[in-house]
Amino acid sequence: MKLTVLGGSAAGPNTGQGCSGYLISEDATRLVLDLGPGTLPELRKHTDFRTLDGIVVSHMHLDHVLDLLALRFALAYNPIPAPMPIPLWLPPGGFDIFRRVGAAFASPGGESTFFSPMFSINEYDPEGVVAIGTFSITFAQTVHPLPCWAMRVASSAAARDLVYTADTGPAADLAGFGSGAAILLSEATLAHPRDEPPEGRGHMTAQEAGDLATRMGVETLVLTHMWEESGRDIAMREAKGGFTGSVHEATPGLELSW
Repeated sequence: MKLTVLGGSAAGPNTGQGCSGYLISEDATRLVLDLGPGTLPELRKHTDFRTLDGIVVSHMHLDHVLDLLALRFALAYNPIPAPMPIPLWLPPGGFDIFRRVGAAFASPGGESTFFSPMFSINEYDPEGVVAIGTFSITFAQTVHPLPCWAMRVASSAAARDLVYTADTGPAADLAGFGSGAAILLSEATLAHPRDEPPEGRGHMTAQEAGDLATRMGVETLVLTHMWEESGRDIAMREAKGGFTGSVHEATPGLELSW
């Protein structure tokens, strides 16, 4: 399995860096987790966007989905057509949001089919499993202002998995969900804990991400969803204070294989 980072900034793009977006590949299977603003150009550097095997969205905040609109237009108007619609898996309630977005951007009379020629849209059951090529994806709900789901990506060929926290506070019960995985792709939005109870907080610090990686027993931690203004070098040091494995910053083009 291979992880390729497409973005990694928080609620808005950093300098030269888009928001959340991650390409997971193995043999002929290519899966994208989230596709926030600024991630489609990076995706095009690494694979043919027309032939993705699937896209899975953690939650419907703009910084995780905006380039799905850019991808829709690329699929609709690029001179080389896609061979078939791309399977797009949205969280519960996501289809209604897409319906309203389509109504806002579609030509008159085209609202109902704004996305359907380009995507095959489904809503996943967080209690179930989504199978895409050689991958199977399971879910765990996080603590976030908007309902959001962490994902565990397993492969029929790789011995160990990847876990993506998506957006979450430290009170989410993710340690067991990610136990024994190879890589933790964890948000680390906050420079310092906010003055609020941890159980109500919707984002984590880098130190909390390092602690979570230790409790999961992973080999590698990738810090993502960070603001450049918060000092990403500081975040790296804080994560390493509670985790003895390998730590990386989610920068566009970073590739890790296992």
